[in-house]
Amino acid sequence: MNTIRLATPADILGMQECNLRNLPENYQFKYYAYHAMTWPQLSYVAEDHKGRIVGYILAKMEEDPSDEPHGHVTSISVLRSYRRLGIAKKLMIQAQDAMATIYKAHYVSLHVRKSNRAAIGLYRDTLGFEVHELEKKYYADGEDAFAMRLRLNSPPS
Repeated sequence: MNTIRLATPADILGMQECNLRNLPENYQFKYYAYHAMTWPQLSYVAEDHKGRIVGYILAKMEEDPSDEPHGHVTSISVLRSYRRLGIAKKLMIQAQDAMATIYKAHYVSLHVRKSNRAAIGLYRDTLGFEVHELEKKYYADGEDAFAMRLRLNSPPS
Protein backbone atom coordinates (compact mmCIF):
# COMPACT_ATOMS: atom_id res chain seq x y z
CA MET A 1 0.00 0.00 0.00
CA ASN A 2 1.37 3.40 -0.98
CA THR A 3 0.42 6.58 0.85
CA ILE A 4 0.52 10.19 -0.32
CA ARG A 5 1.31 12.91 2.21
CA LEU A 6 2.64 16.45 2.40
CA ALA A 7 6.40 16.63 1.99
CA THR A 8 8.43 17.89 4.92
CA PRO A 9 12.00 19.20 5.03
CA ALA A 10 13.04 15.77 6.36
CA ASP A 11 11.90 14.26 3.02
CA ILE A 12 14.20 16.35 0.83
CA LEU A 13 17.01 13.80 0.59
CA GLY A 14 14.53 11.07 -0.38
CA MET A 15 12.93 13.35 -2.98
CA GLN A 16 16.35 14.23 -4.35
CA GLU A 17 17.29 10.53 -4.55
CA CYS A 18 14.07 9.76 -6.43
CA ASN A 19 14.89 12.56 -8.86
CA LEU A 20 18.48 11.45 -9.38
CA ARG A 21 17.37 7.90 -10.22
CA ASN A 22 14.78 8.98 -12.79
CA LEU A 23 15.28 12.36 -14.36
CA PRO A 24 18.03 14.10 -16.32
CA GLU A 25 17.20 17.44 -14.63
CA ASN A 26 18.50 17.54 -11.10
CA TYR A 27 18.20 20.18 -8.40
CA GLN A 28 20.36 21.17 -5.49
CA PHE A 29 19.18 20.55 -1.93
CA LYS A 30 18.58 24.28 -1.40
CA TYR A 31 16.09 24.35 -4.31
CA TYR A 32 13.94 21.69 -2.63
CA ALA A 33 14.30 23.50 0.69
CA TYR A 34 13.20 26.78 -0.91
CA HIS A 35 10.02 25.12 -2.20
CA ALA A 36 9.38 23.44 1.17
CA MET A 37 9.73 26.70 3.09
CA THR A 38 7.93 28.99 0.63
CA TRP A 39 5.01 26.77 -0.42
CA PRO A 40 4.84 24.04 2.27
CA GLN A 41 1.31 22.99 1.24
CA LEU A 42 2.13 22.21 -2.41
CA SER A 43 4.73 19.42 -2.45
CA TYR A 44 3.89 15.81 -1.68
CA VAL A 45 5.63 12.47 -1.40
CA ALA A 46 4.46 8.92 -2.03
CA GLU A 47 5.72 6.33 0.44
CA ASP A 48 5.74 2.56 0.20
CA HIS A 49 4.67 0.31 3.10
CA LYS A 50 8.14 0.66 4.66
CA GLY A 51 8.06 4.47 4.62
CA ARG A 52 10.50 4.83 1.69
CA ILE A 53 9.87 7.68 -0.72
CA VAL A 54 8.93 6.18 -4.08
CA GLY A 55 7.64 9.36 -5.73
CA TYR A 56 7.23 13.07 -5.20
CA ILE A 57 5.85 16.26 -6.69
CA LEU A 58 7.61 19.59 -6.23
CA ALA A 59 5.23 22.47 -6.90
CA LYS A 60 5.03 26.21 -6.38
CA MET A 61 2.98 29.28 -7.08
CA GLU A 62 4.19 31.59 -9.81
CA GLU A 63 5.10 34.99 -8.44
CA ASP A 64 4.45 37.29 -11.41
CA PRO A 65 1.91 39.82 -10.10
CA SER A 66 0.87 40.83 -13.63
CA ASP A 67 -0.51 37.37 -14.38
CA GLU A 68 -3.54 35.64 -12.88
CA PRO A 69 -2.68 33.44 -9.89
CA HIS A 70 -1.40 30.06 -11.01
CA GLY A 71 0.64 27.17 -9.81
CA HIS A 72 3.50 25.39 -11.50
CA VAL A 73 4.73 21.81 -11.24
CA THR A 74 8.49 22.09 -10.99
CA SER A 75 9.16 18.36 -10.92
CA ILE A 76 7.37 15.05 -10.50
CA SER A 77 8.97 11.64 -10.36
CA VAL A 78 7.96 8.08 -9.48
CA LEU A 79 10.47 5.24 -9.22
CA ARG A 80 10.19 2.83 -12.16
CA SER A 81 9.07 -0.14 -10.10
CA TYR A 82 6.14 1.92 -8.75
CA ARG A 83 4.88 3.30 -12.05
CA ARG A 84 1.47 2.47 -13.53
CA LEU A 85 -0.07 2.35 -10.06
CA GLY A 86 -1.70 5.79 -10.24
CA ILE A 87 0.86 7.43 -7.96
CA ALA A 88 1.75 10.29 -10.33
CA LYS A 89 -1.94 11.04 -10.90
CA LYS A 90 -2.59 11.14 -7.14
CA LEU A 91 0.42 13.41 -6.55
CA MET A 92 -0.74 15.78 -9.31
CA ILE A 93 -4.31 15.94 -7.99
CA GLN A 94 -3.15 16.64 -4.42
CA ALA A 95 -0.95 19.53 -5.57
CA GLN A 96 -3.61 20.92 -7.93
CA ASP A 97 -6.27 20.82 -5.20
CA ALA A 98 -3.96 22.66 -2.80
CA MET A 99 -3.16 25.30 -5.43
CA ALA A 100 -6.86 25.93 -6.01
CA THR A 101 -8.07 25.88 -2.41
CA ILE A 102 -5.16 27.51 -0.57
CA TYR A 103 -3.80 29.92 -3.17
CA LYS A 104 -6.90 30.39 -5.37
CA ALA A 105 -4.91 29.39 -8.46
CA HIS A 106 -6.77 29.72 -11.75
CA TYR A 107 -4.60 27.19 -13.54
CA VAL A 108 -1.53 25.00 -13.18
CA SER A 109 1.34 24.90 -15.65
CA LEU A 110 4.21 22.53 -16.30
CA HIS A 111 6.87 21.70 -18.85
CA VAL A 112 7.37 18.26 -20.33
CA ARG A 113 9.96 16.93 -22.75
CA LYS A 114 8.53 16.64 -26.23
CA SER A 115 9.79 13.03 -26.34
CA ASN A 116 8.21 11.96 -23.02
CA ARG A 117 5.11 10.22 -24.37
CA ALA A 118 4.17 8.58 -21.07
CA ALA A 119 4.13 11.89 -19.19
CA ILE A 120 2.30 13.67 -22.01
CA GLY A 121 -0.32 10.92 -21.93
CA LEU A 122 -0.79 11.35 -18.18
CA TYR A 123 -1.04 15.12 -18.37
CA ARG A 124 -3.20 15.37 -21.50
CA ASP A 125 -5.30 12.20 -21.55
CA THR A 126 -5.72 11.47 -17.84
CA LEU A 127 -5.58 14.90 -16.20
CA GLY A 128 -6.88 17.14 -19.01
CA PHE A 129 -3.88 19.42 -19.59
CA GLU A 130 -3.57 21.17 -22.94
CA VAL A 131 -0.45 22.22 -24.79
CA HIS A 132 -0.13 25.97 -24.42
CA GLU A 133 3.02 26.39 -26.50
CA LEU A 134 6.20 24.70 -27.67
CA GLU A 135 9.34 26.06 -26.05
CA LYS A 136 12.34 25.41 -28.28
CA LYS A 137 15.53 24.12 -26.63
CA TYR A 138 13.98 24.44 -23.17
CA TYR A 139 16.09 21.71 -21.58
CA ALA A 140 19.83 21.90 -20.97
CA ASP A 141 20.45 19.18 -23.57
CA GLY A 142 18.59 21.22 -26.21
CA GLU A 143 15.36 19.21 -26.28
CA ASP A 144 12.12 21.12 -26.82
CA ALA A 145 9.41 21.23 -24.17
CA PHE A 146 5.66 21.44 -24.32
CA ALA A 147 4.39 24.10 -21.94
CA MET A 148 1.09 22.66 -20.75
CA ARG A 149 -1.76 24.12 -18.72
CA LEU A 150 -4.81 22.92 -16.87
CA ARG A 151 -7.59 25.27 -15.80
CA LEU A 152 -8.55 24.77 -12.14
CA ASN A 153 -11.91 25.23 -10.54
CA SER A 154 -10.90 27.61 -7.79
CA PRO A 155 -13.44 28.04 -5.02
CA PRO A 156 -15.04 31.50 -4.88
CA SER A 157 -13.04 34.08 -2.91
